[in-house]
Amino acid sequence: SVSSVNAPRLTDSATFDLICRRLPPNRNLLVACGLEAALDYLEGLAVTASDLEYLASLHRFSKDFLDRLEGLRFQGEVRAVPEGTPVFGNEPILEVTAALPEAQIVETYLLSTIHHQTMAASAAYRLVAAADGLPVVDFGTRHAQGAAAGACTARAAYIAGLAGTSNVAAGCRFGVPVSGTMAHSYIQAHERESDALASFTSTHRGTTLLVDTYDLVGGVQRVIDLAGRQGERFDVAAIRIDSGDLGASARLARRMLDDAGLAAVRIIVSGELDAPAIADLVAGGAPIDGFGVGTALAVSSDAPYLDTAYKLAAYAGRGRMKLSPSKRTWPGRKQIFRESRDGMAVRDVLGSVDESRDGQPLLRPVMANGRRLGEQCSSLESTRAYSAAAIGQLPAHVRGLPPARPSYRVDVSPHLQNAADRLSRRLQDAT
Repeated sequence: SVSSVNAPRLTDSATFDLICRRLPPNRNLLVACGLEAALDYLEGLAVTASDLEYLASLHRFSKDFLDRLEGLRFQGEVRAVPEGTPVFGNEPILEVTAALPEAQIVETYLLSTIHHQTMAASAAYRLVAAADGLPVVDFGTRHAQGAAAGACTARAAYIAGLAGTSNVAAGCRFGVPVSGTMAHSYIQAHERESDALASFTSTHRGTTLLVDTYDLVGGVQRVIDLAGRQGERFDVAAIRIDSGDLGASARLARRMLDDAGLAAVRIIVSGELDAPAIADLVAGGAPIDGFGVGTALAVSSDAPYLDTAYKLAAYAGRGRMKLSPSKRTWPGRKQIFRESRDGMAVRDVLGSVDESRDGQPLLRPVMANGRRLGEQCSSLESTRAYSAAAIGQLPAHVRGLPPARPSYRVDVSPHLQNAADRLSRRLQDAT
C-alpha cells in the first residue's frame, strides 16, 4: 500500500471494490458488517509525527515521499451496502473512489475490518437461524482474537440477530444489550454451594444461577431449596447448565423445577455450542429457553476466514480487471440490483453503475470528500431491524442451515459482461 503513495506519477482517481470472492462451503449468505468502523477510520486517517519519525529511521524512503505522506488525508468517496445486508460471492460490499495513493493505503485496514465483522455477523446469523426464535447471547470475548475483536464481534452479532452480549465494553461503546450469569469460580470460592447461591441472589435481582459446578441434580435442588426459604423474596429468572448432555439435563431440570412450582424459572444452556448443536436441541424439543455461545461465534469456528479481496476496478477513468485464474475481477464502477417477486428476493444482478435495471440498488453513497453523508447514519437498532427484514426477504432454503440447493442466483448483466469481454481482449492483445 505504501508503495502507491511513493509513486508520484500514479495519482489519478482509482476505484477499488472490496468483495468476498466466494462463500465458504457452509455459508448460504454473508451478512455485511463493519462499515461504521471503516468510515471512522477513513475520516480520521492521518500520519502522525511519530509515524514519520519511525519511517525515516528505516532509511528506505526519500524526504519527498515522507513530505507527501505527512499531508495524506482521505478525501475520496465511498459507496457501500448498508450494514446487515445479506450479500453473496463477488458482490462489492464496499467501493472506494479516490486518488490512487489514498485509495490504496487504506486497503489493509478496510479488509481487516470488513472481513472480521462480516465473518462474525455471518456466524451469528447461523446461530439465530438454528435457535428458531429463542434468544442467543454472545459469551465469546474470552476466546476472541483480542479484546477489541470481542467488542466488535458483539456488535456485529447483535446486528445479525443475537439478543445481547456478556461484553460490558460492547454495551458501553456500541449500545449492545448486556447480559450475564455467575461464574463457576464464585461458587467454588464459597464453602457451600447453597451459600454461594444465596449470597449471589442477595445482590443480583432477577439473575441466572449456575447449577452444574458440582452436580446438576444437587445444584437444581439447592435453587429449589432457596426458593422455599425466600418465599416471595425469591427473584431468580433462570438457571444455566454449562456441561454434559444439555438436552437430557434440561429435561431433568425442567421436571424438578416444575414439580417444585417454579415453572417461571427459565433454563439457559451453554458450553461448546454451535449452530448444528443448537438446531439439534431445538429439533429434539429440549425445554431450553435460551443459549449462550462463546468460541463458535468468537472465532467463527466453522468458517474462520472469508476469501475477501480489495481490487482495482478503474483507474484514470478506464476500467481495470484481473484475468488470473479463479481470481478474475469485473471492471468499472458497479451496482448490485436485487430483484424481487411478491416480496421475495429471486436474484441479484451485478451491473455497471450507470445501468438502469429493475430491482433494488444495494450500493449507496455513504461518504463524499472524505466525510460521512449524514443522512446515511443509522442507529444500532434500526440497522438490526433492517438486517432482519433484508434476510427475511430471501428464499427460505437460502436462510436455512443446510447448503442451499440451488444456491441464491447472482447474474452478471449483459452490459457488464460485454465491457469485461472487450477489456479482456484488449489486455490479452497488449501482452
